Amino acid sequence: MLCMNTPTDLRRYAWLSIAAALVTIGLKTAAWYVTGSVGLLSDAAESVVNLVAAVMALAALTVAAKPADKNHHFGHTKAEYFSAAVEGLMIFVAAAFILVSSIERFFNPQELDNVGIGLGISLVAAAVNGTVAVVLLQVGRRHRSITLVADGKHLMTDVWTSAGVVVGVLLVALTGWARLDALIAFLVGVNILVTGWRLIIQSTAGFMDVSLPKDDNDKIRSILESFTSDEVQFHALRTREAGRLRFMSVHILVPGRWTVQAGHDLTENISDGIRGEYPELRVICHVEPIEDPRSYEDELL
Repeated sequence: MLCMNTPTDLRRYAWLSIAAALVTIGLKTAAWYVTGSVGLLSDAAESVVNLVAAVMALAALTVAAKPADKNHHFGHTKAEYFSAAVEGLMIFVAAAFILVSSIERFFNPQELDNVGIGLGISLVAAAVNGTVAVVLLQVGRRHRSITLVADGKHLMTDVWTSAGVVVGVLLVALTGWARLDALIAFLVGVNILVTGWRLIIQSTAGFMDVSLPKDDNDKIRSILESFTSDEVQFHALRTREAGRLRFMSVHILVPGRWTVQAGHDLTENISDGIRGEYPELRVICHVEPIEDPRSYEDELL
C-alpha cells in the first residue's frame, strides 16, 4: 500500500526571497556608489546572485508542487535538487567576480568616501537578508525543502559577508590602510566558494536517492519491531528522500493461512503507527507468506 499527503505549496517563500534580493541589490549598490569600496561592490554582486537563485527557486518549487501524473508516479519533488545545484554554481560565479575584483583593487588601492553612510546602508541590507534567511531556513527545515534551505543558507552567508565587509571598511577608515578593503573582499570570496561547494554536494546526494538519516531509520525499525511476534516478521526495509518527500518500503512476513483482510488490517496498523511519528512519510508495505522460502530471497534489499 502507498499512503500519500498533499505537499504544502512553498512558492510564496520564493517570492519573499526575490523581494529581499531586489531590496538588497538597491541598498548595496547605493552603499558601493557612495563609498567606492570593492568590498561593498562584492557584497552587491552576491545579492545579484541571490536574485537569480531566488528566481530559480521559484521555478523549481513550481515544478515540485505539481502532483504525480502518468509519467511521474512519485511526483516532481526532485526538481528542487536542480535549483540547489544551480544555486551552488551561481555562488561560484559570484565568488569568481569577487576574487578578481579584490585582487585588482589590492594592486590599485583607492581611498574610500562617505564610509558612515555606506556602512549604514549595508547594515540595513544585512538586516533584511538576515530576517528573510531565518524564515526560509525555518520553513525549509520544517518541510524538508532543500531549495528553501539552500536559499536560506545563501542569504545567511550573505549576512556574514556583509558583516565582514562592514568590519573591513570600518578598519580601512580607522587605519587608513586601503588594501585591507581588498583583503576582506578576497576572504569573502573564499567563504562564498565553500558555501557553493557544500550546496552542490548536498544536491548531488539528493539525486542519488540517499537514505533517511540513521536516527530516523532506527526509529522506523523500532516501530516495526513493536508489531513483531511469532507470526509477524519484517525485512527489506528501505528508505529514501526525494526533495520534500520521504519514502519507505518494507516486506511483512505473515502466516500463509491469513486472509487478505487480516494482512490488510496489519499493514494499515503499521502504516498508522509510522505516520504517527512521520506524517509526511510515504509507506509501501509488501506482504509475504512466512513459510515460503521465496519470501526470504529479497532479505538483502
